[in-house]
Amino acid sequence: MAGVRKGIGLLLLVAAVSVVGTIAGLKLRGDAQKPEVALAQPVAAVPERDLLRATYDPIHFQPAIATARDEQCLACHREVLDDRVRERSPAGIRADASKAWYQQTTVYAGDQETFHRRHLVTPLARELMNLSCTTCHEGSDPRDEAPGTSATGAAPGAARFTLRKTVDTAATCLKCHGQLNRAVMGLPGAWPDVKATFNNSCLLCHAAIRTNRHRVSYLKADAIEAAGQKDAETCHGCHGGRPWYRLAYSYPRHAWEGMPAEVPAWAKERPTESESRFRTVAVNPK
Repeated sequence: MAGVRKGIGLLLLVAAVSVVGTIAGLKLRGDAQKPEVALAQPVAAVPERDLLRATYDPIHFQPAIATARDEQCLACHREVLDDRVRERSPAGIRADASKAWYQQTTVYAGDQETFHRRHLVTPLARELMNLSCTTCHEGSDPRDEAPGTSATGAAPGAARFTLRKTVDTAATCLKCHGQLNRAVMGLPGAWPDVKATFNNSCLLCHAAIRTNRHRVSYLKADAIEAAGQKDAETCHGCHGGRPWYRLAYSYPRHAWEGMPAEVPAWAKERPTESESRFRTVAVNPK
């Protein structure tokens, strides 16, 4: 008898659940057929310039990038200056209790800084450099950065192309972060080891040799000369003191007053002028 009562109770429970489900389903169907209720707050309008359109903005391509101003670049890329280094590394080392690789020369003063800030806004950058965004960034094709993969990309075998990089490092970074070419200069050893022999002065020789130098738009030539007279580390800082690479940059061999007529073997393939986009004045005397 108890089993019969349990069975009847179970049937009644199933029936009740079915009725409730049916009522709920009818209500939902009715709600779906009702007209849409207006939102209390209007949906935000789609921005006029979305990411895709910004990516393909003409300013990222030639010829517009050649005349772009820093404020135009920083309107979207402000984070390159706003970011700061960590106070502590992931391993717990405090930044103010350690030396970064670029702090090894005496010419760099101050706290550790991020990459772009070191090149644009630090005291050293403001004193000696005149770098802008387009000094290094000559455009950014968002397509696959490999030769021959798009209509606007570099052709196979093109000169000045660095695979998978938006900057041609060999034509930019290497200029100030290459090795000191002491073999060409005839130095008997690395500059830190032999600088005492030269009274710790690059100008002991360079007061009369290769005197047409630094005359490019991204450097402050007069400030560099004045700083080099005070401390040779100013020169060494960009000529072997903070290297990223194991090779040296082949600087143009601008003519200078009293330059020998004979061109040494190492200079035969070198240009005699800086790149046209960096020239400020004609530096070769006529």
